[in-house]
Amino acid sequence: MIISYHKDFLKKFRKLNSRQKSKFKERQILFEKDEFSPILNNHALTGEYKGYRSINISGDLRAIFRREKDSVLFAVLDKHSNLYG
Repeated sequence: MIISYHKDFLKKFRKLNSRQKSKFKERQILFEKDEFSPILNNHALTGEYKGYRSINISGDLRAIFRREKDSVLFAVLDKHSNLYG
């Protein structure tokens, strides 16, 4: 699986505290092993993010991605309330 990151995702990632960054890396490893692990709560999105999926990182933090064959693009990283509120 090839994983890439949108520039906006990387900008948000750099602003996370060290604990949040560590949690994302932990969840990414889990995602690579089993992207449908119940811990991730991987689910399809609708509306503005139709065609994308979301996984839980920690608490209110979500990562939105798009799957294309053998690759994944992490596009958005933000709090649930900011994404869907």
